[in-house]
Amino acid sequence: MRLIPLKILAGVFFLLPILMSHLPVQQAEAEIAAFHSKAELDRFSYMFPDSLLPNQYNELFAASGTCDKCHGYDTAMVASVDPIGQDINVVDDWRSTMMANSARDPFWRAKVSHEVLVNPQHQEELEDKCTSCHAPLGHFNAKELGQPHYSMADLAFDTVALDGVSCLACHQQQPENLGDGHSGNLLFDTAQIAYGPYPGPLATPMALESGWVPLYGPHIQDAGVCAACHTLITSTVDLDGNYTGGSFVEQATYHEWLNSEYADDGISCQSCHMPQFSKAGVYLASGIETEPRSPFGLHDLVGANTLMLEILRDNAETLGVTALPEHFDETIAKTLNLLQSQSLQVELDYEASGSDSVDISVLLTNMAGHKFPSGYPARRLVVQFILENEETSDTLFASGLFDDSFEATGQNPDFEPHYDIIRDEEEVQIYELVMGDVDGNVTTVLERADHPIKDNRLTPKGFSLSDPVYDTTRIAGLALTDLNFNKDEEGVEGSGTDRLLYRLPVEYFYDDSRIQVRVYYQSAPPKWMEEMFSESSPEIDSFKDMFDAADRSPVLIRERTLSIPGTVSTQAVANRQKFRLSPNPASGFFQVEAETTFDLYLYSPKGKLIYRQSGESGLNHFDINLPPGVYFIYITDETNKGSTQRIIIQ
Repeated sequence: MRLIPLKILAGVFFLLPILMSHLPVQQAEAEIAAFHSKAELDRFSYMFPDSLLPNQYNELFAASGTCDKCHGYDTAMVASVDPIGQDINVVDDWRSTMMANSARDPFWRAKVSHEVLVNPQHQEELEDKCTSCHAPLGHFNAKELGQPHYSMADLAFDTVALDGVSCLACHQQQPENLGDGHSGNLLFDTAQIAYGPYPGPLATPMALESGWVPLYGPHIQDAGVCAACHTLITSTVDLDGNYTGGSFVEQATYHEWLNSEYADDGISCQSCHMPQFSKAGVYLASGIETEPRSPFGLHDLVGANTLMLEILRDNAETLGVTALPEHFDETIAKTLNLLQSQSLQVELDYEASGSDSVDISVLLTNMAGHKFPSGYPARRLVVQFILENEETSDTLFASGLFDDSFEATGQNPDFEPHYDIIRDEEEVQIYELVMGDVDGNVTTVLERADHPIKDNRLTPKGFSLSDPVYDTTRIAGLALTDLNFNKDEEGVEGSGTDRLLYRLPVEYFYDDSRIQVRVYYQSAPPKWMEEMFSESSPEIDSFKDMFDAADRSPVLIRERTLSIPGTVSTQAVANRQKFRLSPNPASGFFQVEAETTFDLYLYSPKGKLIYRQSGESGLNHFDINLPPGVYFIYITDETNKGSTQRIIIQ
């Protein structure tokens, strides 16, 4: 459902007094519909913005309602539609994105509040810096007027600023020094100019209607437009709030792109996040005779944060968002598509078998033009690996499971290191950035970030340790010593891959088995939220209520399954009939009913032999003092033919 009724009603209500003055009162209601044709009413509707979008101006910018008049939904279905009549208008696609809602984002507001609570003496600097990217139309207008700081209090009553990263936040950026800025240091043309991607724009209608003159600006398709906000370097403070003189790269998505083959090949940020529709020309403006333009940049502007989009959708009235649920549903679907089809490849192979272990290889390939995950440092990937007996579906080994709070189980209390080889269920591969403070402890307070303790996020293809921007995109922690992290089979860097081995006891594989590998994405994992939620402010408390009520299930990105034939599968089935184990689960005591003499070997979950005993035909009793857990019993007869059985000790 689009916003046709809102626009038509706006036009009709505006015209109603004029029409009523020309008609007898008793005829007015009946005659209004006939007095104007549908085409005329549609034309009138072009003059009125969507009533949910702000139509205000400040000294430097206009809000999105001004642009919606011509570039929003066309009731005549002529402009901003594809050849089969589907609406692709830029305003409705943009309005439900994180960029459109950047100033209303409740997590961002809560995090700003958290940073101020930790270091209240830095409130002016913190709020001024944070609003430069999340509320640029208000922040930079204030700076143009000579205001030294722009605060969250200023934002609360600034309608234009609350429009987030609105149309002119991109289209009014000047071409000079594009890509050189960072940390919100945007450079705007102070004249009322809107740059667009098409030569020879029809300037007069837009200038008359909005006051902004369209100009051809090929730089609008340059990745540099994204640079200043998607590279954030913060000043480091110690635990008392004193500036150390150091700095920390909180995020560097643009620099990660520079350190990739995508930059070399001219594949810009817009190529993925604003895909071009090039099958036919598109009319750009409602009610204005212009030639169709091609290619047409779809303003999808999706990233990976479905959780926050759902929170915005489900708390629309509280947050004052300007998009409807159906707008958010469409953007969430596009976000999932980007995550699940264009972000990651996973390959699963039976690698090798030694005398006592089997290696399963998981190869992950980053398909994004930057690190994955990228952006705000809370984001992470979790690799889940499950080995099951194919016949019984019993779980033999599981790493990367989630608990009821959606936290990955088995992690170390502080952070989980990067792994090249995983041997234990409590070893979990998590691709993430972990920030360290001046004392080397993990922190999620951005101002306290001094250095990366761990950064094993998957690098993009072409990534190099010798690139000029490596200082802002570096790898940190054990991934640096992983010989196959971002390296191909010949050891050449730039592969954008990581090969992870799961080395498991051979006993797990005597019978046919099935392996499932799933890779999950989390934009706001519980561990990251803990430090902020330990504090209280109206913004933190409000967001926590929304967060707790949301579906915070990790997003499944990729899934692969591999079946492995048992090493002695058919013989093991026959041999198993000779030895009947009971009870199972057991409580330390179990028995084996055998048809022949045998040797019994009991292995720990890690494949360590912890008990050996011979038995006779008939009923054999075993009383072993073992801690609760899953164990494996390997039984061989006098011919050394054996079978493996899993036993649970309660």
